[in-house]
Amino acid sequence: MAEYLYSKDHEWVLQEDNLATVGISEFAQEELGEIAFVELPELGTVVKQGEAVCSIDSLKSTSEIYAPVSGTVIRINDSLSDEKSCAVINTDPLGRGWLFVLKISNAAELEGLLTREAYNRYLESG
Repeated sequence: MAEYLYSKDHEWVLQEDNLATVGISEFAQEELGEIAFVELPELGTVVKQGEAVCSIDSLKSTSEIYAPVSGTVIRINDSLSDEKSCAVINTDPLGRGWLFVLKISNAAELEGLLTREAYNRYLESG
């Protein structure tokens, strides 16, 4: 079974073959609070690891979402099209609240991501 990997920017990745489903961590969701709008990337967008891919607006602030790995956006979560549907990120950030899928262009970058245990240690270290 695939394991969640995390970036220090609080995105998660679920890798399956050469595809990476990306969303925000529970920590990021809690920090943002109630999600009001998601600006998803365009299909076909090519991103490098660490580049801003899309943004999330909450009642508190707007946050950029960064690419945890390099690749091409091949799928977006169309179900996040309005404020009511964005609420799924608040209730299920690691599931139905996924944001986009990348076709990975450099699989070696996955090795730089954190396991859940390492990510939790990272959060505890402040």
